[in-house]
Amino acid sequence: MAEILFFHLQSRPLEQVLPTILDRALARGQKVVVEVSSQERLSALDDHLWTYSDESFLPHVTAMEADAPQNPVVLTTQPHNPNAAQVRICTEGVRIPDALAGYERIVLIFDGDDPDALTAAREDWKKAKALNLAASYWQQDDTGRWEKKA
Repeated sequence: MAEILFFHLQSRPLEQVLPTILDRALARGQKVVVEVSSQERLSALDDHLWTYSDESFLPHVTAMEADAPQNPVVLTTQPHNPNAAQVRICTEGVRIPDALAGYERIVLIFDGDDPDALTAAREDWKKAKALNLAASYWQQDDTGRWEKKA
């Protein structure tokens, strides 16, 4: 059964926290699929992940590329799992998927300054709890560190 993690962004944007989350999953030997809400955001995150650090390399592709099934990180706008990932990251309004089979972890990252994102995250929290899924809620402090709140 998938573990659900809710990450409430407050002091740092998605672009700053996503590489760290991806690096940690890769260090555990997990494949990741990242679902975003639009093709524009997919393109922006794709570009960002290639250039976010001079000291690090984060291997990834978009789902449109032929070798997506062989890659450890795939960015997509669809609710599929093109690389048989164990971790699914849902961002920017993407909701927890109905199909959880095959995932060890679902990570929902939402903007704490967006009232619609907060409402959607609360609904997904209730859904996870109603399904008796293991769910945890993490919130950034003023320095950007994650604190477990529930």
